[in-house]
Amino acid sequence: MKHSNYILVTGGAGFIGSHTCVALLEKGYTPIVVDDFRNSSPEVIQQIEHITNSTIRWEQVDVCDRDELSKVFEKYPIHAVVHFAADKAVGESVEKPLKYFQNNIGGLISLMDVMKHAEVKKLVFSSSCTVYGIPDTIPVDENEPTKMPESPYGYTKLVNEQMLLQYSASAPDFGVVLLRYFNPIGAHESGLIGEKPQGVPNNLLPYITQTAAGKRPHLTVYGEDYTTPDGTCIRDYIHVMDLAEAHVAALEFLHSTPAAREIFNLGTGEGTSVKQMIQFFENISGRSLPYKIGQRRNGDVPAIYAESSKAENLLHWKCRRSVQQAIADAWNYELKQAL
Repeated sequence: MKHSNYILVTGGAGFIGSHTCVALLEKGYTPIVVDDFRNSSPEVIQQIEHITNSTIRWEQVDVCDRDELSKVFEKYPIHAVVHFAADKAVGESVEKPLKYFQNNIGGLISLMDVMKHAEVKKLVFSSSCTVYGIPDTIPVDENEPTKMPESPYGYTKLVNEQMLLQYSASAPDFGVVLLRYFNPIGAHESGLIGEKPQGVPNNLLPYITQTAAGKRPHLTVYGEDYTTPDGTCIRDYIHVMDLAEAHVAALEFLHSTPAAREIFNLGTGEGTSVKQMIQFFENISGRSLPYKIGQRRNGDVPAIYAESSKAENLLHWKCRRSVQQAIADAWNYELKQAL
């Protein structure tokens, strides 16, 4: 008999994974973290323990390593899996597509194989709005056709989604929820965990906070000639704790609907441009941010934001925190890193 509260979290020391572990613990679940720490560190586990006053069970395992992953399933009575473990830098994926195919696609195949043998039949998958490519209509709902994504990273997410849907069609008692995130930002309100990219950040908000903290000479805004009101890209920025809580809601949905095969968009439903983000940050921090206009980046879509009413109706979830709150929490986290 599986314990219904033991949840395997692959990539559980990463940005979204770590916040999801906090949300799981707050709801009485026991997360089992699997991470190879290629983009994170074991210190994050200690911080989750500090925030939640809990002891975290964790294993340093690469999800592509079936033998080691199988041992984790033998050791714990795992009920369901939340799968985050993946490489996620769009720019790097354009330069190193094979790395992304091997880790993101190979990792999911390995995980599914181990789950099948362990008879674990519930999976929440970390997908991305990148599968919509440049959408025909915004806001984007789940009926928007997927397109060939602009990057190998996006391609791996689309392939993973299709693999899971085709697999679940062959295994009627297998339940899967695909969560298509928009742009996760922010940090836990404690300032103990947040987004800590290794090397130069690929995402806007850590680049902003690191520039304001003096770690970077200036922010580069990639293009101001897009067909948007101020010429800069528009994204739907979602607070990482809202996103974390959506994963818990997805698990609870799978618990009540075991053979579900559902896709949900997760976003605020509002778009914010790069220049608006800079303005919000300056207002919140009281610091002026040095920035330069650079060339457009390959793979960037001009504007995208979510229609998330399906998640509200079926998962009973919606964003509760504002973009400004996320910026304030990310800045608090950045300042605490300097102490």
